[in-house]
Amino acid sequence: MLTPQEVMEAIVRALDSKKARDITVLKTEKITILANYFVICTAGSTTQIKTLSDETGKVLSELGEPPLHNEGYRDGGWVLLDFGCVVVHLFLEETRKFYDLERPWSDAEKVDISSMVTE
Repeated sequence: MLTPQEVMEAIVRALDSKKARDITVLKTEKITILANYFVICTAGSTTQIKTLSDETGKVLSELGEPPLHNEGYRDGGWVLLDFGCVVVHLFLEETRKFYDLERPWSDAEKVDISSMVTE
């Protein structure tokens, strides 16, 4: 069983491998019981959102941590993947700007992921 941090790191690497943009990780464990981390990223198209969702689910399932729930897969503008300790938000750019999740969760610590992603 992976730790919440290991789950988050695997998710970030999976998203980065499929060219997710503007990946942001918020450490939320001290401010909500929903999850230890929120991972937020932007995709260039609904096709890329589906690719990011599929790849993240595949990688984490192979590690023994399949998603517990997902929402929005058919709609395409915003997909939520719930891994229990980590919630992933995949957005189209306009949808991400509209919901601006970083604002309501601004009390969360922003995690430095520079060592997990390619430049």
